[in-house]
Amino acid sequence: MIYVFLADGFEETEAIAPIDMLRRAKLEVKTVGVGTLTPTSSHGIKVSADITESEVKLTSDLQLIVLPGGMPGTLNLDKSAVVQGAIKYCVDNDIPVGAICAAPSILGKLGLLSGREAVCYPGFEQYLTGAKVLNVPCVTDGRFTTAAGAGAAIEFGLELVKFLCGGEKSAELRSAIVADR
Repeated sequence: MIYVFLADGFEETEAIAPIDMLRRAKLEVKTVGVGTLTPTSSHGIKVSADITESEVKLTSDLQLIVLPGGMPGTLNLDKSAVVQGAIKYCVDNDIPVGAICAAPSILGKLGLLSGREAVCYPGFEQYLTGAKVLNVPCVTDGRFTTAAGAGAAIEFGLELVKFLCGGEKSAELRSAIVADR
């Protein structure tokens, strides 16, 4: 199971593109409405989440959690006890975490990126405490995959697929969506 957390103010491209890539890889993905079943994106698009926070189950079948960025979406994710609990569960159980745009700041403030390579939206580097901040679209270091922003959302999704399913599956999807030209 993969949970993609959607809070009011999420950046829609940073959520939908990775969901699309993960589902194309035939992985089970559930969108989680943080605070509401119908969160509104940072550009006013309402979406219907698959489940609410109260339905999140942190069990051994959890494969990954994804934190899209956007404002105030990142701040709303950061305030969620369920999101914080899911991050802690993932860290304690060696489960991957993906965060894009401003959302890596949530991980950085927890000290989880210290000593790791990471990227984020420009201006949020100060929150990546102890990280080696790179100027690339996306990077995986250990169990953490971080990405710079909406323009890197497909690459972020493909990187998550690569981490979970291997490079061959990621390359197959890259070709299928014509991102290999």
